Amino acid sequence: MDDCASDDFADGAQRPMSEDESVYFVPYWWWREAQEPSSGDTNENRGILYTALSTSYGGPLKIINNIFYSDLVFNLRREEDSGQNDHAEEGISGRDYALVPGEMWLQALKWHSDSNVTMKDGRSSLAAEGDMADVYPLQLRLSVMRETILLAVKISKKDNTTELYKRACKIFSVESELVRIWDFSGQINLFFKSDRNKFPKDGQRLSEEILLKLQVYGLSDSMKYGEGRKNELPVQQSKMAVSLWGSSLFMNGSIGESGSLGLTGLQNLGNTCFMNSAIQCLAHTPKLVDYFLGDYSREINTDNPLGMNGEIALAFGDLLQKLWVPGATPLAPRVFKSKLARFAPQFSGFNQHDSQELLAFLLDGLHEDLNRVKCKPYVEVKDADGRPDGEVADEFWWNHLARNNSIIVDVCQGQYRSTLVCPLCKKVSVTFDPFMYLSLPLPSTTMRTMTVTILGTDGTTLPCPITVTVPKVGYCRDLIQALSNACSLRSDETLLVAEIYTNRIIRYLEEPSDSLSLIRDDDQLVAYRLPKDLDRFPLVVFMHQRVEQYIHGKATPCMKAFGIPLVSRLCNVVNGSDIHDLFLKLLNSFLIHNESVLDTLDDSENNAKDEINEMEDATSLGSGGKPADEMGDGQLSDTEFQFYLTDERCAVKDFKIEMNKPVLEIGLPKRFFVLVSWPSDKIEQYDTSLLSSLTEVFKSSFIVRRPQESVSLYACLEAFLKEEPLGPEDMWYCPGCKKHRQASKKLDLWRLPEIFVIHLKRFSYSRFLKNKLETFVDFPIHDLDLATYIAHNSSHLSNRYMLYAVSNHYGGMGGGHYTAFVHHGGNQWYEFDDSHVFPVSEDKIKTSAAYVLFYRRVMDA
Repeated sequence: MDDCASDDFADGAQRPMSEDESVYFVPYWWWREAQEPSSGDTNENRGILYTALSTSYGGPLKIINNIFYSDLVFNLRREEDSGQNDHAEEGISGRDYALVPGEMWLQALKWHSDSNVTMKDGRSSLAAEGDMADVYPLQLRLSVMRETILLAVKISKKDNTTELYKRACKIFSVESELVRIWDFSGQINLFFKSDRNKFPKDGQRLSEEILLKLQVYGLSDSMKYGEGRKNELPVQQSKMAVSLWGSSLFMNGSIGESGSLGLTGLQNLGNTCFMNSAIQCLAHTPKLVDYFLGDYSREINTDNPLGMNGEIALAFGDLLQKLWVPGATPLAPRVFKSKLARFAPQFSGFNQHDSQELLAFLLDGLHEDLNRVKCKPYVEVKDADGRPDGEVADEFWWNHLARNNSIIVDVCQGQYRSTLVCPLCKKVSVTFDPFMYLSLPLPSTTMRTMTVTILGTDGTTLPCPITVTVPKVGYCRDLIQALSNACSLRSDETLLVAEIYTNRIIRYLEEPSDSLSLIRDDDQLVAYRLPKDLDRFPLVVFMHQRVEQYIHGKATPCMKAFGIPLVSRLCNVVNGSDIHDLFLKLLNSFLIHNESVLDTLDDSENNAKDEINEMEDATSLGSGGKPADEMGDGQLSDTEFQFYLTDERCAVKDFKIEMNKPVLEIGLPKRFFVLVSWPSDKIEQYDTSLLSSLTEVFKSSFIVRRPQESVSLYACLEAFLKEEPLGPEDMWYCPGCKKHRQASKKLDLWRLPEIFVIHLKRFSYSRFLKNKLETFVDFPIHDLDLATYIAHNSSHLSNRYMLYAVSNHYGGMGGGHYTAFVHHGGNQWYEFDDSHVFPVSEDKIKTSAAYVLFYRRVMDA
């Protein structure tokens, strides 16, 4: 730019604008009101003053008519002393206007919106609905006059519709008052060039005209001028129509896809509804809107190695500003999507993703891009050493701020207290950590249903499956206690819980502190009822095998395992006959007593045949598929049980247990195993289908979905704050024991943020199953009171919050659709469904689709 142009920018402190940036033509009084509270009388706020003159340097402005078009022609003269007039007279006349860039216009618009509930001296800062809600384009042709400080302006019907041309005439052709334009955009100055070579030698005007596109705001057909306007301002302005957090702004009487202030949809680029939902919630977060409509670019931190060179912040800020332009049509967020994919490849492509995961990345990315700390100092974390919690919490917080200071920290970050207690040495560790949002479990996700088969050891009861509810991150003692209550365990009994796999016990759940997370849903558990006062006697485990005549289509008899192992205590065992009698006692409940019962069981046994076959081992126990006559000592009996001492895997047979002979001359071990070979006639005498029936810990149903009861948001918060043991994958290194321990953890809210974001953990993942919980969460809309949940109650900050946005997820795993609810002032809510935006009543906000809740702090009454 030449020297003259440079001077223009220097004295007005203006900047050139990009080609795609909008320029707004607004009433000067409206603009100046928004500047007075904070800006003062600076050259930046005053801009550069231009006066409209006729083409003959005096007299009225000229309307030139030709055969096809009418042109409104006038000149603009730059006033050398552009900011020294009496401010009492500025902006009062209806002929004073301001030319402002889109960013400044949005800031002024927000200031007026925030003032709509605060009347100053009987005047609101907003104009009438018919005036201020009317935004329309107007095109001017500019050409620079040679060797003057004049700019020729032509408004033609050729460039504007008849209706817009008539409006332009009303603005510029009134002859009773002077027309003044205050340029805050620097746009007019771009046309004043000092390079004399560009001017024709024999003409007074450049031959080439430049088209300037304006957005006219606040000047409709009903605008009144003259002296009467000064008295009409309070009446007109009290008819409030524009609002960010107040009443709605309707553009040309329409809403939805035609767009309005803050009510602009986002196009779905292909499974990007998750992104659209999260963006709309953030784009209506009060203080973030103020920030990104302002000059946020000065806080971009391009040197932060944890940031993204400011590109995410710039892309989001640009998108948010476009969303708040009145009259905007649904936007295609392609630039933002491409930046997102570049820095977060997990969101690339067009697969469906999680809105909360995007929200977490975006908040963290915006924080790092806008971090005011250019060089992060090293901060050493000190132990509490018995100091008061308040002192330690403040130390942690200031250490955090020393490295993290951004608008995101200012608005969205809080602090909670984390207390860890070692289960052995009782060492207590207290830390204070920041949080951006809380992920609250639904109460149903903190508990787990487990089905265990209860089996007696006295031969009087059949196997009975019992389903209990235990903490998901609980211990084996929790399971045993729940089973004891469910089966009415007597005081002289105890439970031995074991896991069954391929018809044998593969482990015992005897350690009370073992985590239940080690038990999978497809595991099979049995709880044996044993007499408590017989612990000193050996435990015998009977495992079963029988002859399978056909293996893989071949008539080769082989021994196959089947059934649930039976367990009992050996009180008075002398020889093999005692083993035989004990086993028959355990089988007593499975005995089929008569032929009629046998007949009735035929069908059920046939139906259970497939289930039994699945439970049986695919290979022969101890034989690797060897023929039955090669097993053990001697010929297999067709009429009597045969018993063999074996190991817990049934891999070997030590020797056959003979009747009336000692079992072991050196005595029995504390726990030993007996393999029982079943003859064919015994199979028919006992109900082996019951003996082989064993359910899984949890059998999911894909057909029948049990409706879940509703829970309150407070119950979810209590579940989050409840003390619970750490999982085995999150062991804590205890400084007292010098070992990793499965400590108990307790969280407490300590410092609450201005914006309180709550993520409801609806999606659960296991090894074999993904599931979504459709639990209805009853959350407060107007008064979320957290006073009873905060451990540190600050007297000068409110603990009450109001809901202003919700990210919803409809459908199940692997599909579904995201939308957003946004509060837009008063009792008015809107639903953002990609490009569609429409009003929704407040009583429709609470649904089982609510996924992420956005609350803002409100002052105590």
